[in-house]
Amino acid sequence: MGRKLWRSIAVVGAAVALTVSCGWVATIHAAEISADQVEGRWTSDGGTSLTFQEDHTFTAEHFDRLPVATDCKEPSALPSGRWAFYAPTESSQFNTADESATRGTVVSLIFSAGDCEVDAYLFGDEDDPVLCPTGDPDVGCPSAGYLERNHAAASVS
Repeated sequence: MGRKLWRSIAVVGAAVALTVSCGWVATIHAAEISADQVEGRWTSDGGTSLTFQEDHTFTAEHFDRLPVATDCKEPSALPSGRWAFYAPTESSQFNTADESATRGTVVSLIFSAGDCEVDAYLFGDEDDPVLCPTGDPDVGCPSAGYLERNHAAASVS
């Protein structure tokens, strides 16, 4: 009886290790949400905020505090831009940022200044997702880098 238990634990442990090492964690925990759910203000514990508009524009505050901003030419010059979900295209096997996409799990943030484009991954539950701007979804965000939907601001606007 003890041997069967340990064998089951070993199999489950191996499956978890393979899932994590193969980068499937982001897929398993990805949240697909609608454009309506993206709209509004998202804030992090580190003081970063993104406010998404229906017309696919956004404003950013303190985006330079996130590690992913170091990939941009001018991290301190990232006040606004355009956003879109990634979606498959007919002519390519790869997903591209498409403002006509109405749902998605990854948001492209194209800043107006600073020659910068950042991907933000949606994780968690569809009803209460978090947004993680990062260059690598397997790495994720530092704990103060996850942005959560500010429901109070959403109900006011």
